[in-house]
Amino acid sequence: MLDQITPVLLTYNEAKNIERTFAQLTWAKDIVVVDSFSDDATISILNRFRNVRIFQREFDTHANQWNYALKETDIKTEWVLALDADYVLTNDLIEELRFSKPSVDIGGFVAEFTYCIFGQPLRSCLYPPVTVLYRINRAEYRQDGHTQRVVVAGDVDFLKGKILHDDRKPLSLWLTAQDRYTRLEANLIAEKKWHQLGWTDRLRKVRILMPLAMFIYCLIVKRLILDGRSGLYYSFQRTLAEVLLSLRLIKKDIVSQ
Repeated sequence: MLDQITPVLLTYNEAKNIERTFAQLTWAKDIVVVDSFSDDATISILNRFRNVRIFQREFDTHANQWNYALKETDIKTEWVLALDADYVLTNDLIEELRFSKPSVDIGGFVAEFTYCIFGQPLRSCLYPPVTVLYRINRAEYRQDGHTQRVVVAGDVDFLKGKILHDDRKPLSLWLTAQDRYTRLEANLIAEKKWHQLGWTDRLRKVRILMPLAMFIYCLIVKRLILDGRSGLYYSFQRTLAEVLLSLRLIKKDIVSQ
């Protein structure tokens, strides 16, 4: 099946990640990258790979960026493997894709992740499974808060192999991304009624509860305390993201008075 799959990636200043990701994509005949005008070494690194076609588009939303990648880059294969630049395929997953023969009613596949902190795998994480493999003519992206989700026509199955999520960009870039993400999430939560929210966003509505709950959940419930400094790093990251979101929601309360 590998010859019927085109990996597609979005990039913006991914020089710290992209080589490890592409090292596991040597099997691909064609790789499409949509870059949001990176100003680091991302493009020069990508130019080393002969199987890569690079497109540049000014970023507006993740959904628009992905839909551009699917519809405007002349992808020839039936299947697309949609990857973030910090997703590293495991050998088990590559072999699974090599011998996979999905039935016609299958429109896509979901993958689970092993989260890594600067190369060290964590025993668990909060990162959800993602639909990463789908038939290109059955997929469309829609914006959902700070991120995007792909809508796939047909049945969606689970892949057995996992993907490593291993983002090694500086903490300063993570903070910049969280500033943007929490702004979008705060707007989404503020616009919805109580009954329209899931339980996590209901906790966020209370403002003070979610940061405290997140730290305890990561360290104790998810047992990340057993992963030492890496587990503590991830737990503080997730807690800080919730603190930033609470600050934005509180600010909305103050401004609206």
